[in-house]
Amino acid sequence: MHEGYCVKCKARQPITDAAEEVMKNGRKAVKGKCPACGAVMFKILGGKAGASPEPGNDTGAESVG
Repeated sequence: MHEGYCVKCKARQPITDAAEEVMKNGRKAVKGKCPACGAVMFKILGGKAGASPEPGNDTGAESVG
């Protein structure tokens, strides 16, 4: 269950009818309703959707000699 800040109630509330979405920039978010007032709540989640490291783009500590 996700929790977000309702700007109408000015309080943290659990998000009801939550649905995960992917924004245009590729980030994940949750959209739902406030259980107290019914206002739309939107919470951006961390990370990108389907983010996986690209091959050949390693940032590991490999020794090149």
